[in-house]
Amino acid sequence: MSDWGQPVDRSNRRTGAITFTAEELRDLGAAWIALGVAFAIFFGGGSRVFEVPAVFLELLLISLITAGIGFLLHELAHKIIAIRFGKRAYFKANYPMLGIAVAAALAGFIFAAPGAVYHQGYSTARENGLIAVAGPVTNIVLGLAFVPFLFLPWGLLAAIGTYGVLINFFLAAFNMIPFGPLDGNTVSSWSWLAFGITMGISLLLLAASVVLLLV
Repeated sequence: MSDWGQPVDRSNRRTGAITFTAEELRDLGAAWIALGVAFAIFFGGGSRVFEVPAVFLELLLISLITAGIGFLLHELAHKIIAIRFGKRAYFKANYPMLGIAVAAALAGFIFAAPGAVYHQGYSTARENGLIAVAGPVTNIVLGLAFVPFLFLPWGLLAAIGTYGVLINFFLAAFNMIPFGPLDGNTVSSWSWLAFGITMGISLLLLAASVVLLLV
């Protein structure tokens, strides 16, 4: 998800062509780990996953690679496009919501709203729409990138492929819901055509993956 805001830490570090604040790197790391833990607990059936530590550690690895990377690249896509339009953009974690995500997983269901990319500067409706749609499109591409893992013989890699496909197509479809702070709300305000195409592809890929992998 993306939103508006003000930078809160000017001590920058440079990673590639993108500038990150020290606080932003901390927030990205915390969100990645918290989401990995939450999804691992959820995949393992709630609190009972801790009964076999080896199972939890394997699920944590899978979650960090699938849900964690899916989240990180989704947010970085928002940031990259915002910067391309000449804006100052940064990610800020929502620590109370990260705690709720872990608590919800312990109760047996998943709820994740880890934070958002905030960007400062004037934006047209088109620019806001493109910044917003970049996240779901990234999840669609990443979901497709996990497909080859499904055909590998090693069980762990096949599991990574299964979760990577399902989670990323789900993230794309969920974030395209035209409601509240979700990306779909911003995209639909800019272009119903772009919204319809992106949402349609997301739902089609999610439905196909559920039928092929879970049914």
